[in-house]
Amino acid sequence: MIGAMALYVRIVDGMNRRIGLVMMWGLFVMMGILLWSSISKTFLLPSMWTLEMAQFAMVTYYILGGPYSIQLGSNVRMDLFYHAWSDRRKAWFDAFTVLFLIFYLGILLYGGLGSSAYSLGYWGTDPIAYFTGLLTGSEEVGRLERSSTAWRPFIWPIKSIMVLGFFLMLLQAISELLKDIARINGHEIEIPLPEDARA
Repeated sequence: MIGAMALYVRIVDGMNRRIGLVMMWGLFVMMGILLWSSISKTFLLPSMWTLEMAQFAMVTYYILGGPYSIQLGSNVRMDLFYHAWSDRRKAWFDAFTVLFLIFYLGILLYGGLGSSAYSLGYWGTDPIAYFTGLLTGSEEVGRLERSSTAWRPFIWPIKSIMVLGFFLMLLQAISELLKDIARINGHEIEIPLPEDARA
């Protein structure tokens, strides 16, 4: 049982670590977009796409970097009593509270699937049917959703990124739950880090 848990944790943590390390550079992408926005507004014709694209870059940075943040434990935590507890008591508390996070992420994922289905032109009542190809004959499929701004970009790419981010965060939350269960039972799931991360 511990071996299967450790395998899941290694796969999910490794994947989210790699994605998180790439997403760290997303901050510079967003800064570049905003710098170009400032330059174009000051010296050239203003670009219509810059502010909305900076918002999309921020969402991507935040959503896809979130699982790595959960893995590092760098999320905000009210630490009034927690620091004085034993490791086992912390694991019990973390295992209990992460269940709320898993529930919340499940709701976000379901809502994100529905919103993404709508942005891809499906206006029915069951978004899962759209993605699995189980549409019934009378379901309506329409045009791709676009933003209401002057630039009018398609919305489905950013909604798809959000769904992917919610899914990765859900996988990471389950990984944290498995680590806590292992700690409660007196085991520690060690995650081998790459050589450059140990320094």
